[in-house]
Amino acid sequence: MKPGRNEPCPCGSGLRYKACCGRLVPEVPPASPAGSRPASKAWPDEIREALGLADAARYTELEAKTRELLRARPTSAVLWQLLGIALGRQGKDALTALTTAAQCSPDDPTAHVNLGNALGRCGRLAEAEASYRRALEINPEFAEAHGNLADLQLEHGLTEEAAASCHRALGIRPGFAAAHRTLAKALVRGREYEAAIDSCGRALAAEPDHAEAHNTLGSALLKLGRFEDAIASLRLAVAISPGFPEAHANLGQALHCAGQLDDAVDSYRRAVALRPDSAEFGIELATALRLQRRSEESEECCRRILALRPDSAAAFGVLAELRADAGRFAEAEAYFREAVALEPDSTDAWAGIARVRRMTAADSDWLDQVERAAERARSPQAERTLRYAIGKYFDDVGDYERAFANYRRANEISGRCGPPHDRHRWTRTIDLIIRSHDAAWLRRHRGTASRSCRPVLVVGMLRSGTTLAEQILASHPQVFGAGELGFWANEAKAAIGAAFATGAAVTAADDATLGRLASAYDDLLLRQSARAARVVDKMPTNFLFLGWIHAALPNARIIHMRRDPLDTCLSIYFQHLEAANTYANDLGDLAHYFGEYRRLMAHWREVLPPDAMLDVPYERLVGDPEAWTRKMLDFVELPWDPACLEFHRTARPVVTASKWQVRQAIATSSVGRWRRYREHLGPLLHLAATTGD
Repeated sequence: MKPGRNEPCPCGSGLRYKACCGRLVPEVPPASPAGSRPASKAWPDEIREALGLADAARYTELEAKTRELLRARPTSAVLWQLLGIALGRQGKDALTALTTAAQCSPDDPTAHVNLGNALGRCGRLAEAEASYRRALEINPEFAEAHGNLADLQLEHGLTEEAAASCHRALGIRPGFAAAHRTLAKALVRGREYEAAIDSCGRALAAEPDHAEAHNTLGSALLKLGRFEDAIASLRLAVAISPGFPEAHANLGQALHCAGQLDDAVDSYRRAVALRPDSAEFGIELATALRLQRRSEESEECCRRILALRPDSAAAFGVLAELRADAGRFAEAEAYFREAVALEPDSTDAWAGIARVRRMTAADSDWLDQVERAAERARSPQAERTLRYAIGKYFDDVGDYERAFANYRRANEISGRCGPPHDRHRWTRTIDLIIRSHDAAWLRRHRGTASRSCRPVLVVGMLRSGTTLAEQILASHPQVFGAGELGFWANEAKAAIGAAFATGAAVTAADDATLGRLASAYDDLLLRQSARAARVVDKMPTNFLFLGWIHAALPNARIIHMRRDPLDTCLSIYFQHLEAANTYANDLGDLAHYFGEYRRLMAHWREVLPPDAMLDVPYERLVGDPEAWTRKMLDFVELPWDPACLEFHRTARPVVTASKWQVRQAIATSSVGRWRRYREHLGPLLHLAATTGD
């Protein structure tokens, strides 16, 4: 991603981007026909003096000096080039000077390269390419010309050609940092992320403080799912160049993928402040705000984008999601259709229509459009989004063979596009948690921290009914549903990572650490709601951290949602999830993940006090909602309220994948759903023998 050519350069130089880091490789000093500057003694004294001013970056003086000398030497190509460099570095129009230089010395490759730079800055890309190619006709071994041509080719979208030009430049000059940077960008576009990382490393070895190289490195790491490494690289980019909006936006994306939404929003805000006219950055900010359930701020952001870009299909897409979060599904569909009217190839909008209602055979026109779009999808990610939607269509209309075929295709693409799943690491993580939080550890630390009764944590596998449980509880007048809070994952991740890095047998958490965590979590819940007697945190994967949670908050109530393992795993497989859920795209990985989750939950039942956790079977909850709702309310020590049975009417934003389901009256239709797909579920079928934990 690049800033606009006429905007301030993100490196902080004070020049416009096109005159600084955005130029198609720096101007080359005046040279001999061989492409390198001759010995200084070959120049007259006055030209050597001008060259010294160029080397010292004294561009105002250089402009004055060259204008003075050109009165006596009006056909000196060297002086016209120096004047062009002086003007360009001051953000002035250098095109006339550099055109004259090339005319005065038609066989000087450096003059043609510098003219090509000026033409590129003016957007005259075809003429710039012609200048670079003329320079290479004169001197095929001119590395800068190959490098500049590569930048130009990349700007044209000619990724393979740009990479080839970079390789030519690097064959001539292996340590050419600018060529390594351009090659890295080309490799990222070509989805060759490991090779891009190598090129960034070579560029940074030569220029360790180059913000653009750190930004490209962060982008490649992000694509590989190495979120923490990406965050580290992108933080370096913005530290080196605080005015680099693309780096802030990429950092926001990496933080978002790592589940650090608060920090992601901060980074997106910086990107938008630096580039307020960027619809792309505004959409990222609006999306992150929506996921934080800051619906009004998200909508305001979309409206600002539409004021600048009334044809922004992406803005209408976010507005559609906001309506769906609020349960206003007809309005959501209308916004999605507005988006596809503006952008007929909008994969997110076409897929969104399928998510906001049950599809029927009457939607054959939708199916035709989406199947055609999937066949001609611009990228694997676009096809993946559409295949999940087509799978849902066929599941809704009862064509289970075609449904599974599309879901399988979607998951195959997801598996290729995202980071690989590491079953061994998952088992080691569960082993570490069990080893670190045994009964003796809990006895030593229980009761040393907060005595608050406000927290209610709903945990379990994804798609196990956690959103339903939260919606039921949040319908009680004394309960606030806070959604999925990443607090415990953010805190524990570093401890688990440190244990793996150092080979420690356990994760350390002393009384002081637990006290700090309890206080910080209490403050977080207070910010969510100052009045509610209970605040629900329904982050499903908090099941990993129940030892820390119980030790820090012994009076917190833990509700564990249990669902038939095959229904749970199938529902995960049918859902387009964040790339961080690496186990979700392979049935064998799903079976292994579920087995380790079940092993950990058995451990928690052994070591936690019996009154700390309530197991709620999903099938029983939907079969007898009143009885199990009463049990949940008794468990969190709240009186009965009939509003909990009308949970589907509760007005509150729901941003999870279950937003449509929890707006419907309770039903048992999803119980035993896996039987429709039995013949496809080989790796999961052994889980059917035990539906409990």
